Amino acid sequence: MADATVAEEEYLQTLFWLHEAGLAMTGANVARAMQLSPPTVHEMIGRLERDGYITRDAQKAISFTSEGQEHAEQIVRRHRLIERFLTDVLGIPWDEVHEEAERLEHAMSPVLEERMLAAIGDAKTCPHGHPIQVGHRVEGVPLADVSQGAEVTVLRFENEAEDLLHYLKDSGLEPGVAGTVAETDEERVVVESQSGDRHTVSRSVAETVSVLADPSPPPRVTLPEQLVLAKDRWGM
Repeated sequence: MADATVAEEEYLQTLFWLHEAGLAMTGANVARAMQLSPPTVHEMIGRLERDGYITRDAQKAISFTSEGQEHAEQIVRRHRLIERFLTDVLGIPWDEVHEEAERLEHAMSPVLEERMLAAIGDAKTCPHGHPIQVGHRVEGVPLADVSQGAEVTVLRFENEAEDLLHYLKDSGLEPGVAGTVAETDEERVVVESQSGDRHTVSRSVAETVSVLADPSPPPRVTLPEQLVLAKDRWGM
């Protein structure tokens, strides 16, 4: 198996998230998750297959090879660990660490990984709510599905595109925030936190925010066709 390139590792991370979230591992879903054109994704999927990280069946459904899954888990774990270290130890705001972690994760030694694990203490998730140790994902529901008046606790942000994280940070929502859905309509969702603050996000952004809810709608993980952050701004 050839050493994975930086681009291949980015695709492996996306494929692993689809796998972790229980979504179909297909080229179409990769394209939607990464907001890339299908031809671009098709070319990279072919490279991953040739390099021994994935296989595809007759219906083009993607599966990891054993080596591919091991490598994907490793890079995902390192990425989330670095994000937590940058936020908790170095004090970098959580909406700024995703791309920084992507630059660092590809050359991280096992020794440095162990030192970072020691430094973050008992933290179990990255600052965006994803489990550092794979296999420990708590099932949630999209904030967009929750009815008005329901109690919610933010679990994680399913998409970590930098523009989207800036938008969420500006809204005041972050993993761990608890409150009530004060308003919900076709355009926006408003969460009133226990402190009385009101956090407003567009409905398309609310599709990417996983929460625990009471009462809860059925579990669902979504992949928006496009993510509208503002009238003249597109994320991802």
